[in-house]
Amino acid sequence: MSSQRCEWAGSDPLYLAYHDEEWGVPVHDDRRHYEMICLEGAQAGLSWITVLRKRDNYRAAFDNFDPILVAGYDDDKVAELLANPGIVRNRLKVRAFIRNAQAFLRTQAEFGSFDAYIWRFV
Repeated sequence: MSSQRCEWAGSDPLYLAYHDEEWGVPVHDDRRHYEMICLEGAQAGLSWITVLRKRDNYRAAFDNFDPILVAGYDDDKVAELLANPGIVRNRLKVRAFIRNAQAFLRTQAEFGSFDAYIWRFV
C-alpha cells in the first residue's frame, strides 16, 4: 500500500522525513513534548522548514531539551544563546524556552508527567 503525502510537504528531504515520520504521530515522551512546544514557539513568524533546519542546533544549544536544565538557565546562558548563529536569536523566544521549561516542570509535578496531562484532552 502506498501512502500519500500532504501537498505542504513539498520536496525538501527534511520536510518529507518530518511529514512521513513525525507529523501526526502520537507522542508519549515528555522530553519530546517539551521539544515540540519550544520549536513551535521558535517557529512563530517563520516557516516550519526554517526551524526544522535548525533543530539539531537547538538540541545542542538547549541541552537536548532537558527541561530541568533549561529551567535553570541564567542571564549568562541567555547571552550565550543570543550569540548562537545556529538558532533564531530572538530574546523573547529564548526566554520563552526557559519559562516553558519551568511551567512544564510544574505540570509534571502536578500530573506525574506532561504526557498524562496533555492526553487527558483527547
